[in-house]
Amino acid sequence: MNDIAVTMVILGVTVVAFVSGKVPTGLVAVGASLALLATGILDLHEAFAGFADPAVVLIAALFVVAEGLDASGLTGWAGQQLVARGGTKTAVLTVLVMLVVAVLSALISVNGAVAALLPVVVVVASRISVAPSRLLLPLAFGAHAGSLLTLTGSPVNVIISELAATTGHGGFGFFDFTAIGAVLVVGTVLITVLFGRWLIPDRRPATMPRDLSDHARTLLGEYASPQPFARVRVRGGSPLIGRPTATLSLGDQSAVQLIAVQGTDHRPAGDVVRPGDRLLLRGDTASIRILKHDNKLAGLGVNGALGRTDALIDSTYGVAEVVVAPRSSMVGETVFPGMVTESGDLVILAVQRSGEPIDAQTIVLESGDTLLVQGRWDKLDLNLADPAVLVVDEPDQLRRQAAPLGARAWIALAVLVLMVAALATGVVPPAVVGLLAAAAMVLTRVVTVERAHRSISWTTLLLVGGMIPMSTAITKTGAAELIANGLVSAVGRYGPLLVLASLCVVALIFGQLISNTATALIIAPIAVSVAGELGVSPLPFLMAVAVVCAAAFLTPVATPANFMIMGPAGLRFGDYWRYGLALVALFLAAAVFLVPLIWPF
Repeated sequence: MNDIAVTMVILGVTVVAFVSGKVPTGLVAVGASLALLATGILDLHEAFAGFADPAVVLIAALFVVAEGLDASGLTGWAGQQLVARGGTKTAVLTVLVMLVVAVLSALISVNGAVAALLPVVVVVASRISVAPSRLLLPLAFGAHAGSLLTLTGSPVNVIISELAATTGHGGFGFFDFTAIGAVLVVGTVLITVLFGRWLIPDRRPATMPRDLSDHARTLLGEYASPQPFARVRVRGGSPLIGRPTATLSLGDQSAVQLIAVQGTDHRPAGDVVRPGDRLLLRGDTASIRILKHDNKLAGLGVNGALGRTDALIDSTYGVAEVVVAPRSSMVGETVFPGMVTESGDLVILAVQRSGEPIDAQTIVLESGDTLLVQGRWDKLDLNLADPAVLVVDEPDQLRRQAAPLGARAWIALAVLVLMVAALATGVVPPAVVGLLAAAAMVLTRVVTVERAHRSISWTTLLLVGGMIPMSTAITKTGAAELIANGLVSAVGRYGPLLVLASLCVVALIFGQLISNTATALIIAPIAVSVAGELGVSPLPFLMAVAVVCAAAFLTPVATPANFMIMGPAGLRFGDYWRYGLALVALFLAAAVFLVPLIWPF
């Protein structure tokens, strides 16, 4: 009994720390594990077993897979299709937004899906003159519903599936969640379309983001006249192959300026020109055509009438406008079009002063000068954090709205399909499947090693790894059994349905105050004990916990996705509950009445 009391005190302090928000959630979770170790509730192995749990391995791997889908342009492409096909009808756009984010969240997690579509959805709202809150709240809440479509939709699903597999009643497969998730997605969409005008407030942020979907054409109009840019590809047999890239000459074509030699999607340019390299050129269209013919080059890509933008933006390379900041260290530096920056990652395409292009061979920079630079998307993000320059439009927003689907997208899609197939069949343990998929993303260069490292949410891993020992302690000390006995004693005589409803209400309350992942780790072992006391299957109890944990709708702090939309939508803390209550009622009804029909007691 003493161990139970100590465990419940540690749990209470942990919950208070989560709710207060004054201590990072990862540290709270790790602190709980250390407290359980220090008090002797758990031994050393049990206190740190969470970090070796297969669920943690799978969650980490899924972050890398999600990054691959984003880095390859698949998520950005999905957003662009939303813009292209959504039209101007708010109801149609709302349905499309919710369905797209539901599918994405089922594959790459709630937070990843919302982050990927957020900039595009705000632009769509601006384009059709609708308050962003009208689309952003459905975006976040549709993602929560979509997280129940598959095993990979949420860390909660992974945790529940792993625990179900240990009960001896079988676990939950990849598509087992779909039966309940599909109903909730449809129900969430219907409630939003039918009652959204009364439930969702009209809110607008102080500033609206720019529509960058046609930004490449805008830049061409400002920087490419009268000499347009072009990108051409070096074919096999070209006389340029083998020549040093640093001193590459275009022969007699003095009317064409070589801006840079660029590599392919899979490799950067080397010291010599290789087949497949791209040449970024500037000059009149006729001269470029002659150069192309004489040197066996392909893919003209000339922006002669400002009709093509691939010379500036494609799936691998992007552009950015940067302004030389006042008192910048760059003031007084000499630059020229075609110059490679000191890092070697970016190329200066053009320079403007007071809105007019500077055609001089060498330019001494002044405060306020605007530079058009080009480089790989990841290099733009990395290099433009320099305080010496002010970025006009963030490259990540431009990539999401304007970059076309690249060749690596098909590799990423193939990896995703194979991962889903392997998880659905269950022939290989889920953690192994996730690791293989993440490794495939890195080995095929869809994701760099550095970007893979940055993609992993270490806070989430610390939270899950740190709270798994808490679940162990709740079970080991008998706290779960004690709580289960109390719950069964109070309402057990009315049948398992009312017990299930009571447990779901408790989980719902917790889920609005602390992380839904932490809620699942606290409530799930109690659910198993309750099922044991009643002598029924734990599967409906565990699935019901997964459903109500996804119903984190009432506050902006319930999930990162809810908080993520708060600023761009101009929402206030109290704007969530009215729309959220309707969906909480739907999710609670599904957990209590529908789940037992699919997974009988």
